[in-house]
Amino acid sequence: MSTDLRTRLRGPHAYDLARAAMAEMQRLGVWPTPLNFELWLQITIDPDGPLNAEVERIIQGGETITEAQSEELAAKHLARNRLAEEVRVAGDGLDLQLRQVQRVIETAQTSSAQYGATLAGASEELEHDLEPTEVKKLVETLADATHQIRRRTDALETGLTASNGEVVRLRARLEAAQREAMTDALSNLPNRKAFDIALTHACEEADETGAPLALAMVDIDLFKRFNDTWGHQTGDQVIRYVASILARAAQEPFFAARYGGEEFAVILPGETGAQAAAILDTVREEIGSRSLKRRSTDEDLGVVTVSTGVAQRGRKELPAALIERADAALYASKRNGRNRVTNAEGRFSSASAAA
Repeated sequence: MSTDLRTRLRGPHAYDLARAAMAEMQRLGVWPTPLNFELWLQITIDPDGPLNAEVERIIQGGETITEAQSEELAAKHLARNRLAEEVRVAGDGLDLQLRQVQRVIETAQTSSAQYGATLAGASEELEHDLEPTEVKKLVETLADATHQIRRRTDALETGLTASNGEVVRLRARLEAAQREAMTDALSNLPNRKAFDIALTHACEEADETGAPLALAMVDIDLFKRFNDTWGHQTGDQVIRYVASILARAAQEPFFAARYGGEEFAVILPGETGAQAAAILDTVREEIGSRSLKRRSTDEDLGVVTVSTGVAQRGRKELPAALIERADAALYASKRNGRNRVTNAEGRFSSASAAA
């Protein structure tokens, strides 16, 4: 489901859109499956888009929308399904290239064996006294075999170069699909799945090097108030605002991700809990340093604040336990008035006026 569709479905006209989509599906005799409902919701909010144009062509051709056609339309026009299709196509392409490389290797082995047999035969003949004409014929045979193996080698090299180029292209396509699968569409930060992987790797590296590792959990204060007062589109604007500041602050080797809803997580390799708390306090101050305006009406939304919990990883501590301690510190910040950073080790706490 696209970001725009998700946003519209959490706005004031969401039920109107849903009813309009269902009515159009019923008019066309399209079964109300979850996939069809998502397709026709997309058509309803973007009637001039390519999806509706293709559906119109199918209908005008006298065809009905089958399940197979719905799946093809989703693979082409819905972001999530396009991603799955990208992975499938790239995977099929890599499989084809691997089979071609295997055939190239098998051909090279056969040619090498044949050439080896020719050389062995020539060696045996040279052990006997040969007439000049026989020597000349043997030399011609070896020259011809050498020419053939060289030609085949050139052809094999060309084929391998072409396959290598295609593999590089397909690998880039798969990597792009993987990045999309690991990115949160609303905030453009890495998503929860990417965070889980990154935290596991960070813990393993900390175990190997003995360097400190800290984790921060960041939550937007009173976020429900933004949604209830201004609507979910404005709430999404607030999430993107906080995400943009976290993204700037969490440059390599730090790692910021959207953990879920209005909550974010920041992994800080090489930092102690106190150092991480100081870094996140600077982030907290920047987030609360400006008053936001509603994009659609230019109305003043007020100041956005965040509460943060920080925990330094203990030796061999599991990722889940580290998250739990950082979360506990976050809720301590909430209980103590919000708009503050709390270190799980209790060595640092900062706040401005409660939000």
